[in-house]
Amino acid sequence: MLEKIKETANFIKNIINEIPDFAIVLGSGLGQLKNEVEPIHVLKYADIPNFPQTTVVGHGGELIFGTLEGKKVLMMSGRFHYYEGHPIQTVVFPFRVFHLLGIKNLIVSNACGGVNPNFKVADVMIINDHINMMPEHPLRGKNLDELGPRFVDMSEPYNKKMIEVAKNVALDLGIKVHEGCYVALQGPTFETPAEYGMIKAIGGDAVGMSTVPEVIVAKHQGMDCFGISIITDVGGPDIAYTVSHEEVLEAANKAMPNVIKIVKGLVKNYNG
Repeated sequence: MLEKIKETANFIKNIINEIPDFAIVLGSGLGQLKNEVEPIHVLKYADIPNFPQTTVVGHGGELIFGTLEGKKVLMMSGRFHYYEGHPIQTVVFPFRVFHLLGIKNLIVSNACGGVNPNFKVADVMIINDHINMMPEHPLRGKNLDELGPRFVDMSEPYNKKMIEVAKNVALDLGIKVHEGCYVALQGPTFETPAEYGMIKAIGGDAVGMSTVPEVIVAKHQGMDCFGISIITDVGGPDIAYTVSHEEVLEAANKAMPNVIKIVKGLVKNYNG
């Protein structure tokens, strides 16, 4: 695995010839953000050695290197999910590569279900903590000592300074944002009313099927992480709304302009 990570990193490094300031991951329906980047190199996943392929509607399949708000960024248009059948090490493979490229800052985005009663569809939530309820852990097995320690401090999974910068950007722009805890489940089913109730009972504000394994691996490597979610549906033990992937993408599109503004402001104003 380590040799594959190195091979992929070297392939990308030889093309971009720079260390990006940020890696940015686009979640379901969040692909419009890539249009904000002034591209320098666009690499299709299929052309990158050892890179997995995405299979989900709303996820592209490109790695975009370019400029955003005067900073160099490497953007994943489309991510990989455990529910697609990928081994967990495949899901987090790109984040291992990011580390070997020298990237220190990670921005992850997702579409997720809200369980906090104050949330509404198309609201934006800045992630300030998470609970991992996936059946597999991305650090299980032999530790890759070159990349990080056996046991990882997770006392600050989402960088407080990045959160503060993003909140100030939202405040200045008059964008309403929530803060909350994101719970990761395997998927691919949307949650039952009882499962929504369980998420709320254990302290979750939102629930989704990604992000957490990526952040765990990034923290293993000493990266600073920022997470932002679009609430695409709301649920609870007494709510039985129907949910479809099309509705998730529709809600994501509605909230997209605000997410773009917040991410652009964070990239512009955060200097580590």
